[in-house]
Amino acid sequence: MIHIYKSTSETNTSLQCLESIEPGSWVNVIAPSEEELVLISKKTGVPLDFLKAPLDDEETSRIEIEDSNILIILDIPFAEMDDSSLIYDTYPIGIIHTEKEIITVCLKDSKIFQDFTEGKIKAFYTFKRSRFILQLLSRISTYYLLYLRQIDKKSVIVEKRLHRSMKNRELIQMLSLEKSLVYFSTSLKSNGVTLEKMLKLEIMQKYEDDKDILEDVIIEHKQAIEMTDIYSNILSGTMDAYASVISNNLNIVMKFLASITIVMAIPNMISGIFGMNMDFMPIIHNPYGFQIVIGIIIGLSLAAIAILYKKDMF
Repeated sequence: MIHIYKSTSETNTSLQCLESIEPGSWVNVIAPSEEELVLISKKTGVPLDFLKAPLDDEETSRIEIEDSNILIILDIPFAEMDDSSLIYDTYPIGIIHTEKEIITVCLKDSKIFQDFTEGKIKAFYTFKRSRFILQLLSRISTYYLLYLRQIDKKSVIVEKRLHRSMKNRELIQMLSLEKSLVYFSTSLKSNGVTLEKMLKLEIMQKYEDDKDILEDVIIEHKQAIEMTDIYSNILSGTMDAYASVISNNLNIVMKFLASITIVMAIPNMISGIFGMNMDFMPIIHNPYGFQIVIGIIIGLSLAAIAILYKKDMF
């Protein structure tokens, strides 16, 4: 799927949708077919490998330069619904800076792109290519921070549920959040190396303002990395604590059941002994024999309960 946008003028930030690629336009490519990639490659002169690289969901963050084309691959965050639950993941995005256009390539449509197309970004112009890249990088960092705060809030909600239920569902949700933080941490650290390399690019050193904006983006990015590490450590510690609590609860239940078993064994043992059909059994001919046996059972059972209670078995 190919969408082509172009800013109408420097005084108007509204975007115009085009049918064909023009100089100063933004070509947004989402999950394209092979034919669409070949068409864009012919129209813009961008190598086909540059267009295909971001479509590999395992592609690592990097910068690659060939002739006048610059490929920047970064991991961007996604939030998706799965089984009525919001999950977080990252996918690569390719930003290709050409002599005349900016091309973005991604497997999935992102809210980051929608913010640009819906006019939520101030002073955004498609023909200011280096500035557009910086605005895109800034928006990526913003969404990382946004999703990290959402993960933190969700972990607090799940933790409160764990206080009441201790069910597997809550533990699985905590595990899913922890896995999302691992994805974020890996992607952010990889992106950080790429952002540092971008400082050395000629297109970023052309204007001093652009260099300052990139440095601000790097600072936000480092903040996102620190937040990810903090939340990951908190979540990991919480998971370990609740695993210990659940194990301790299981031990308490097993101890209680063992105590009940001991107490129940006393009546079975005594009734089994006095239930033997032999003449030499004591009190077998006593008219109050049954009451005596019941009394012995009750007495020994109460004594066992008292001993176990002192041992904190109940």
